[in-house]
Amino acid sequence: MTPRSLMAGALILALTPLAAAADTWQVRDDWAELFESQDAQGTLLVVDQREGASTTWVHAPERARQGFVPASTFKVPHTLFALDAGVVADEFQVFPWDGVERGVPAWDADQDLRSALRNSTVWLYQAFARELGEENERRYLERIGYGNAEIGEDLENFWLEAGHLEISAEAQIDFLQRLHRQALPFDEADQRLVKDLMITEAGRDWILRGKTGWSGDLGWWVGWVEWPSGPVFFALNIDTPNRLADIPKREAIVRGALGDLEALP
Repeated sequence: MTPRSLMAGALILALTPLAAAADTWQVRDDWAELFESQDAQGTLLVVDQREGASTTWVHAPERARQGFVPASTFKVPHTLFALDAGVVADEFQVFPWDGVERGVPAWDADQDLRSALRNSTVWLYQAFARELGEENERRYLERIGYGNAEIGEDLENFWLEAGHLEISAEAQIDFLQRLHRQALPFDEADQRLVKDLMITEAGRDWILRGKTGWSGDLGWWVGWVEWPSGPVFFALNIDTPNRLADIPKREAIVRGALGDLEALP
């Protein structure tokens, strides 16, 4: 295995400043009501880049800078790693189910990249991690400046519950901004493919791209809405003490906030 981008010494690490300097963030006191209505504790960071401007809105700014395990939101960069390293050829390659029932019906079937990202199929990405190996995983993380870039001793679970990898809402948006611009150190075609895989909804003049994540104790929803006038990025994480019962709260809060900003119909 010869990862393309890791062998390309001429590629420049595409690190850019984070979403916005903390002293320019505008705290949205009214978003506290969205969290309260869902009986949820967490943070939401939104960067609105429509009309050539850039405005950053936030609920719970201190938490927005705090690192947490990324859970399945890590499947977005992990897919880029796997494509770059040749672990997966394209979105059409089929990975046979191993026959092990894991309690999630959508996982108990053959997978391709589109189904695996849509269904957050953990076993396939664990297989990618084994193929990539510890050295490549660490080098990719460091190359894109993803979170704390820590793997620890458990190669198959470092991004999952009790894993070593951590990232903040602020850093999630930084990563998404670079992916949106195709400014990450990967082939442009691979970045375009991953953005296509992230499409959740679309209207006549807008596209919602996103990825959820859940560690058991923490839920994420990150992504952006594309408009002709520019993108609106978002990153939310909440505590999930009630586990699965808390999962719908992620989308309810984000949709409420983006609706307030007229960033999502």
